[in-house]
Amino acid sequence: MYKLIACDLDETLLNTDKEICSRNIEAIKRAERDYGVRFVPATGRGYTCIDNVLHTLDVFDASHEYTISNNGGVVTENKNYRKLSFHELSFELAEQLFAFGIKQDVCIQIFTAEDVYAFHLNEDERTWLFSFKPDSIVCEEATIAFLKGTPITKILFQNTDIPYLHTLAEQLHDITDNRVAVSFSSNRYLELNPFGVDKGLGLRDLCEYLQIDLSETIAIGDNFNDIGMLREAGLSAAVANAVPEIKNMCDYVCKADHNEGAVAEVIERFIFSHTAV
Repeated sequence: MYKLIACDLDETLLNTDKEICSRNIEAIKRAERDYGVRFVPATGRGYTCIDNVLHTLDVFDASHEYTISNNGGVVTENKNYRKLSFHELSFELAEQLFAFGIKQDVCIQIFTAEDVYAFHLNEDERTWLFSFKPDSIVCEEATIAFLKGTPITKILFQNTDIPYLHTLAEQLHDITDNRVAVSFSSNRYLELNPFGVDKGLGLRDLCEYLQIDLSETIAIGDNFNDIGMLREAGLSAAVANAVPEIKNMCDYVCKADHNEGAVAEVIERFIFSHTAV
């Protein structure tokens, strides 16, 4: 019997309009109410960037409800954003990554514990960022010296040209090898976390805290930054719109995509019906 579902948000739980469809909401609430299954958002966003999602699921500021954020770099109890685990980039590494990125054709976003700082912010990304983090801080000066002494959880490079981001990742090897975890998400982000940090680490941290065996978990995702938790979970599921590499590695591939209630499909099949893979 599965006890916990770790679920990606963008392009997985959330539809194209960045909302949770009624089918997903009903399945999640029934799984928690009738089967005692915990539903845990697992996102690349910061934990203060998903308040709207938590409100929709009626778990905002709730005790004994949890979030994996910053690609696994932070695990929080929703009540007062209580941190259970926190992994940060060294400022030296953050400066090196920033110095490289500021010369490239990317928007840079720097995530601290509760804030997002944006550099070279284009209008498309501004609309997206402010839709879930309206108090994001737009920076004009090409420096992060003012963040020295402030814990940095991750850095994003944004461009909708994914091959270009892959090229940048190749150019970053001298900085990132054995020092920075590199992944991609939402077909627009190059994600840079502390080495060894991914959603799989976040899932392990949370399961250790809750004393749940990883074999009793389900992970649902769509993109490369979900790989860690998909590998760790007892059951891995990909939504129909997942990138091919994710579909190929998962135990189960949904018929539904993120606009059709793919998360509910997984819950209906493996929680309500107890179906084996």
